[in-house]
Amino acid sequence: MTVTNESDQFARQRPIPKQNVIPDLNFVNAFTADKAISALIEERAPWAREQISNLGEQVWDPHVLQIVDDAQRYLPELQQLDRVGDEVYRVKFHPAYHELMSLAFGAGVHSLAWTAEEDGAHTARAALSYLWNQVDGSTACPTGMAYAAIPILRSQPELEPWASKIAATDYDSADVPLDQKRSAHIGYFMTEKHGGSDLRANVTVARPTGNRGPGETYLINGHKWFASVPMSDAYLTVAQTEGGMSCFLVPRRLPDGALNGVRVMRLKDKCGNKANASSEIEYHDAIGVLVGEEGHGIRTILTSAEYTRLDFAIGSAGLMRAALSQALHYNDLRTAFGAPLSELPIQAPVLADLALEWAGATHLAFRLARAEDFQGDVSESLVSRLLTPVAKFWNCRRAPSVVEEVIQSIGGNAFIELHPCPRYYREAPLNAIWEGTSNMMVMDVGRVLTREPKAIEPVLDEIKPVAEQYAELARVVSDIEELIKHPAETTRYLTTKLALAVQAALLAKHAPTAVADAFIASRLGGDWGPGYGTLRGVDYQAIIDYARLL
Repeated sequence: MTVTNESDQFARQRPIPKQNVIPDLNFVNAFTADKAISALIEERAPWAREQISNLGEQVWDPHVLQIVDDAQRYLPELQQLDRVGDEVYRVKFHPAYHELMSLAFGAGVHSLAWTAEEDGAHTARAALSYLWNQVDGSTACPTGMAYAAIPILRSQPELEPWASKIAATDYDSADVPLDQKRSAHIGYFMTEKHGGSDLRANVTVARPTGNRGPGETYLINGHKWFASVPMSDAYLTVAQTEGGMSCFLVPRRLPDGALNGVRVMRLKDKCGNKANASSEIEYHDAIGVLVGEEGHGIRTILTSAEYTRLDFAIGSAGLMRAALSQALHYNDLRTAFGAPLSELPIQAPVLADLALEWAGATHLAFRLARAEDFQGDVSESLVSRLLTPVAKFWNCRRAPSVVEEVIQSIGGNAFIELHPCPRYYREAPLNAIWEGTSNMMVMDVGRVLTREPKAIEPVLDEIKPVAEQYAELARVVSDIEELIKHPAETTRYLTTKLALAVQAALLAKHAPTAVADAFIASRLGGDWGPGYGTLRGVDYQAIIDYARLL
């Protein structure tokens, strides 16, 4: 699958269409050809370029595209009983799914942030996730859960064997106890049917088998309505104890090889993300190990949510990138009226507008990843606390509109299942639901600004020097300073303003002037319609060129 001849690669990435029929986008390195990401990695984590580039070569490889399609077409199947009636609760996957998991986990998409010792490890890992979300959203779920779980498991000595095998750059699908595996993967079983995102309303209970406290074993009984990746080797879950809501690690198999008391009742028939098995499960005296103290389960899960929410912001930027790459490939090669579609006055503003949306989302997500690279810094911790829900809210909300407009820019060929765009279209809304809906994110922004009002200071400190150069941005800063006086009353509006202001400042620092000027004039200046393609008086081709994979 790896392309080694650079001149041959370049020749194949720009095919000449025959009779104006556009071939598939293939054989382009999605990392080295991406101006924004390659520059960010060169600045923050140059040591990771080769590893990231190796994954970048796979994104538009025809074989990888085929196995993604196969995994989506031949869906997981639940087998509750074996031939003789023994309970197995096994989810059977098409071989393409396992190949994708091997590629993702083998590339370190799930763990580079925790295994690398160099500076910028979270940024490097974010680049891998950004690329993998261009490949396949279904397997991005288990990689993201592993990324979030590793620091929790490392914090407790008796869970270190789990942390080590989950962090391994390997994939082992064998359904056997941990000590028989080269590597492991993990699922999250949190929500219940009556409570949804309100974990405090959960009624699943856990009682100790002996002593109480971290590392001790408990018996868990109850259910989970959304249980992601039930074929994982272990699950992080929450249950009520005498001390309150608590977090547990529940292995699928016990050390003697017996199944734990976790029954998979049904697989979800989802709108998208179909290759990923999401399920409904019941606990029947399932053995779990207490993670942290009793009553601290919500706090523990929120610690991991910082990473999963970052990953969804990154993933949505990657999804926008995949769709935009398809749009630019098609519109650069397809001609009408004697010119490429991308140069026509009716189409160039649309493509430029989509490019601005991708650029803003990408730099916002990677700014958040950079904050994780400086976790010991007080200012960066505040940036992370505030911008995590901001970026998760904004990027995940914008992705569906980008994908829909990309389909419009290509036409009917992008609405048939042989094209990647229908998969993007079904995938795009999901990131806004997982790990907290949009309302939960804006509520979190309000909570942060109410409980930790100083969190706004380092964010505004980054924006204000740029605002001195742009009157539109200066006005937004003034709006934000007024809005934060009563954050709970205007939270969604405030969150939107924060997202746009941070994006504007980042583009002014890291993107070409034409990109930053157009973003600020359109998103902050007020002279911009509700749909894409209403840009006026900007350098369309300079903006499009920034987004081209060249």
